[in-house]
Amino acid sequence: MSDPTLLKPSRPVGIAGYGAYVPRYRLPASEVARVWTDGEGGLPIKEKAVAGIDEDVATMSVEAARNAMARAGVSPSRIRAVWVGSESHPYAVKPTSTIVAEAIGAVPNVQAADWQFACKAGTEAMVAAIGFVGSGMASYAMAIGMDIAQGRPGDALEYTAGAGGAAYILGPAEDSLATINATYSYVTDTPDFWRRAYQKYPEHGQRFTGEPAYFAHISEAGKALMDATGTSAADYRYAVFHQPNTKFPQRVAGMLGFNQEQIAAGLLVPVIGNTYAGAAIIGLTAVLDIAEPGDRILMVSFGSGAGSDAFDIQVTEAIRERRERAPKTSDYIARRTEIDYATYSRMRGKLVMK
Repeated sequence: MSDPTLLKPSRPVGIAGYGAYVPRYRLPASEVARVWTDGEGGLPIKEKAVAGIDEDVATMSVEAARNAMARAGVSPSRIRAVWVGSESHPYAVKPTSTIVAEAIGAVPNVQAADWQFACKAGTEAMVAAIGFVGSGMASYAMAIGMDIAQGRPGDALEYTAGAGGAAYILGPAEDSLATINATYSYVTDTPDFWRRAYQKYPEHGQRFTGEPAYFAHISEAGKALMDATGTSAADYRYAVFHQPNTKFPQRVAGMLGFNQEQIAAGLLVPVIGNTYAGAAIIGLTAVLDIAEPGDRILMVSFGSGAGSDAFDIQVTEAIRERRERAPKTSDYIARRTEIDYATYSRMRGKLVMK
């Protein structure tokens, strides 16, 4: 644990509370194929979650934040930072974080900011929150990863770009349902996915998004963390990786020595799609919903541009009682209303009327 590459706080930090949110609407991948490919071709996922016409990153973040607060059981006044990571903030100029902080009663004595690092904006905020608490500047800090992911009509992203995410309250390890043993970040300038200002939909580098982007960064981050902590895949009960589709996390798990049973609980992309900034951390909520005290979890995110954050997490006895205080991730997934492509187009503003 003395490796200088590890990001380790001065005092032990853990997860005091967590909460997920997934919209109820579901667009089957077969509907996208029906419209754009006459129903032909392979389907990368079963379906994806779609935000309602009255939902955005702010409203969904509030829901997840309230679930995290219920599990943490702390007063809003003790939360000294609210940070929201997303690539689909509702305003170009106006923070989402202030809306969330106001809604949960954390204002005015709070630090608030929006984070952006593509799909790892949520874990980027988590690392910062660990540092904020671990330095003694705050007792508790909230980190959120939430997205209403975008995809050009007919593009491959439209099959998988879902909506949802999670919120975490980081606090003292002794008052946590899971402790953060160590974190590590691996970043390079690898432009595999981008959206310039005023551009409505993102662009991606096709196969370039796999190698040298996704696989290189996740495998390097995961391996570096395990090497520095003296662990191997066998030391972890669960593993959660960023999930843009079903195949990528399965493949990178094998590269790092994990089996399919270890990643099954956190692999949510087949039924809710890629929630971008919330993809890895919502997978972690599903794992925490079933994990037992003592279980060790490896989580590695990925954000295009590109980088990965790796976390070594260990569950404590507090998990048993606290996870029952709020809806589980599986409850949101089960709450399902199927829609067709026309309804999806209306909800997500795909039809431009002027």
